[in-house]
Amino acid sequence: MPHLCQCGGGGRRAKRHVPSRSQQLKTEKETRWSLFYQRRRPHSRALTPETLPYSSTLGGWHSHTRRAMNIARRRGFYRQEVNNTLWELPRRYTSLHPLGSGAYGSVCSAIDKKTGEKVAIKKLCRPFQSEIFAKRAYRELMLLKHMQHENVIGLLDVFTSTASYQGFQDFYLVMPYMRTDLQKIMGHEFSDEKIQYLVYQMLKGLKYIHSAGIIHRDLKPSNLAVNEDCQLKILDFGLARHADAEMTGYVVTRWYRAPEVILNWMHYNQTVDIWSIGCIMAEMLTGKTLFKGKDYLDQLTQILKVTGHPGEDFLEKLEDKAAKSYIKSLPKIPKKDLSVLFPKANPQAVDLLDKMLQLDVEKRLTATEALAHPFFDQFRDVEEETEAQQSYDDSLEHEKLSIDEWKKLIYKEILSFSPIARKDSKKQSGMSL
Repeated sequence: MPHLCQCGGGGRRAKRHVPSRSQQLKTEKETRWSLFYQRRRPHSRALTPETLPYSSTLGGWHSHTRRAMNIARRRGFYRQEVNNTLWELPRRYTSLHPLGSGAYGSVCSAIDKKTGEKVAIKKLCRPFQSEIFAKRAYRELMLLKHMQHENVIGLLDVFTSTASYQGFQDFYLVMPYMRTDLQKIMGHEFSDEKIQYLVYQMLKGLKYIHSAGIIHRDLKPSNLAVNEDCQLKILDFGLARHADAEMTGYVVTRWYRAPEVILNWMHYNQTVDIWSIGCIMAEMLTGKTLFKGKDYLDQLTQILKVTGHPGEDFLEKLEDKAAKSYIKSLPKIPKKDLSVLFPKANPQAVDLLDKMLQLDVEKRLTATEALAHPFFDQFRDVEEETEAQQSYDDSLEHEKLSIDEWKKLIYKEILSFSPIARKDSKKQSGMSL
């Protein structure tokens, strides 16, 4: 409100100063240049009303900022810009540092002042832009919430800065921080002992995931996080589905894709993940990708060069006539001796690989069976090979809900979330990356 003039005798209102058009243009130009330089800054910075862009000639706060500030915010949160994206976090999470970004979100490391530990925080990218994105966001939240195993990434916290459902547009997932992933260190030479320890952890995590009725479907080196002490966690449940769900062939990075996925069996089972672990283990032994197909048909050809041409009993199980005809047209290649393919490997490792890379899913090891293999005797602890206390509830997986209905479900889960103490192993392997 303009103040009343206290001089003279009339108490008249002071005249409001109206800038000339040239002054307005000058201010507008300065504002735009200011915004340009702010966007060019590579480092993150805290945002407050004092640091946010303001223009008197353009109507005050810029439109996107005004909308954000008009939404009711929860107390105890602060704003910070990271790579031109606005993050809004509880004050317990500090020292934000960008780690990476993808199609579905961006991830930063942070320090949790409450525990003193380093964590990873994922901000989902426009989770409510469509029904598909909203459903995916709900699935990821629920799967992470369900996971309570030392070798599977789980949820430490979930939050949104909005104080009411009306302004709810973004939410954040807090998970344990992991230093790197297997893909980044795959060029290193792995000792026999290190392969035992890492693959043992993969299988422990898989046994737990499978016991919850879930198939991961996208196991590959980049989805296996590792710390300096060789502690491993399975990541990324973006493609995970309940074991009873109908499957499609276009999942899992091609090189780690099981043959039954390529052949488009609609109801493949959990051993699709065992095949992927076999491919990863083989790559750790040699430093080279085992099946490096150029396309899905070449991928199948590369697999059959190792497993050999399947017999009639296998072909009878194929539902896809085109796939059956293609396999029959291929030359009758005999099965390769894996001890020749991996001449320097521990014979027990070769035997395990042979049993994980079986073409026929009925002959392939389960996670439980693989864990009992003698290759892991040095590290095996049956008490740590735990199963999920209950199956994952995927009752909404086949529901066709609106964006608003998915949003309400997610908002309800955020408000009701209660963190559970993580039960990571206290044992130390004595190994380092």
